[in-house]
Amino acid sequence: MTKPEVTIPDSAPPADLLIEDLVVGDGPEAVSGQPVEVHYVGVSWSTGQQFDASWDRGDTFGFRLGAGQVITGWDEGVAGMKIGGRRRLTIPPHMGYGAAGAGGVIGPNETLVFVVDLLGVG
Repeated sequence: MTKPEVTIPDSAPPADLLIEDLVVGDGPEAVSGQPVEVHYVGVSWSTGQQFDASWDRGDTFGFRLGAGQVITGWDEGVAGMKIGGRRRLTIPPHMGYGAAGAGGVIGPNETLVFVVDLLGVG
């Protein structure tokens, strides 16, 4: 797979987590409690600007699914993916970084859009 382009719809952001399978994988499924390995691109809904991408660092990102190591939108949105899958997650502020934002690159109460590729589980 190659780094995806992420576009923001010309509409109001959703109030709840929106999960869209762009490619359905055919490998093992990601389940809560397992370590997973992903590539991702993250874009702010309000600006359409990328704020982070593992692709740009040339390295994947690993975390334990469902363990609170990532934002809630990721823990819920990556669950059920299969290796080889690509999923678009539109994450409302209450499942992202909320009123605090993050690191000066994600504004307060920002809706986040990620395209996540599942590369490994277990």
